[in-house]
Amino acid sequence: MSATRLPGTPRLLRALNDRAALELLLERGPLTRARIGELTGLSKVTASQLVERLEERGLVARVGEQAGGRGPNAQLYAVRPGSAYVVGVDVGAERVVAACADITGTVAGRVEQSTKDTDDPVGVVHNAVVQAASSAGAELSAVRRVVLGTPGLVDPQTGDITFAFNLPRWHSGLLAALREDLDTPVVFENDVNLAAVAEAQSGAARGTADFVLVWVDAGVGLAIMLGGRLHHGSSGAAGEIGYLPVPGVPIPRDVSRRAKPAFQQLAGADAVRAVAAEHGFATPDAAEQGVAAAARAAEAVQAAIAAGEAGGPVLDELARRLALGVASTCVVLDPPLVVLAGAVGRAGGAALAERVQQEVAAITLVRPRVVSTGLTEEPILRGALRTALDAVRDEVFGSTVG
Repeated sequence: MSATRLPGTPRLLRALNDRAALELLLERGPLTRARIGELTGLSKVTASQLVERLEERGLVARVGEQAGGRGPNAQLYAVRPGSAYVVGVDVGAERVVAACADITGTVAGRVEQSTKDTDDPVGVVHNAVVQAASSAGAELSAVRRVVLGTPGLVDPQTGDITFAFNLPRWHSGLLAALREDLDTPVVFENDVNLAAVAEAQSGAARGTADFVLVWVDAGVGLAIMLGGRLHHGSSGAAGEIGYLPVPGVPIPRDVSRRAKPAFQQLAGADAVRAVAAEHGFATPDAAEQGVAAAARAAEAVQAAIAAGEAGGPVLDELARRLALGVASTCVVLDPPLVVLAGAVGRAGGAALAERVQQEVAAITLVRPRVVSTGLTEEPILRGALRTALDAVRDEVFGSTVG
């Protein structure tokens, strides 16, 4: 056994040390060789060899000097931003937003395009990705991964879209077409799942391994994070909370006809606007859909909050409705934390979150903490970039084994 272990030990240790050093440089910024040695517990000689190895591979570069005592100034090293790029894409029914980040996570390019006048999803994504990379000063060949957040189901086995309620032209086979077109790894992920990734990274769920995120926007959705990993389910339908058969609304029996599912009818943007209108805070406009409907619903919730006690009945009713979906989830998963996100969830803030928490506790045996999202801008896009960066860093940093 020892004969098979010993030859691989130095190689494995080098790989682990290289990865540790790269992670430190990402987290703490430019460091000297001596400081890298101190933080990793490596000797000065080993730390110097490590830095030389990473510099030869094009992963780190000298970025300055640090004055010390006697002798020459120490060289400062940092991860070389251009060693790899990623693109994150947020695909909606009305627009596509794409951002390009270098391997340090710095977003260097961003574009936004309308999708209303096209029926060519490959062309839409191609243009968005190419323009985002170009605005970041990156060649398309340097983009190591593209992650697209879309509404609907993503098959965990194939990675392809199987159903997207708001994107009728997105279909099975699109993934292969995009990979061939862009000649780079392309990954689909449910948009609400990506919002949860962003929430775990830098939002209200930071440091929490188990939580659920309830997305209340034009539609309603759910993301499940268990042990720090997204739970997709066998068909990718885990979290499609809009299809919960809840009391008080009709339950469609044929989802293929694109009829609004039950919980969606009860708690989506249209329902929120109707509740607000009943209490004099807004007049729902049936012509508004999608982003516009969600924005109007969020405005109505904010108006109710600003009205203080007068707006209380609106928040109480919304909390009662949302609690049906939250409670149904929590009695199965029993998470310690529930995050309310999306335009309506964000607008409701602590006032809505506290009411949902109280209502869930009143109708179930579980007592999750319910909070509003900690993110204010583009959580889906941020989650797409984070997912892409994690994968590419594993590839690039893992390739330091030599």
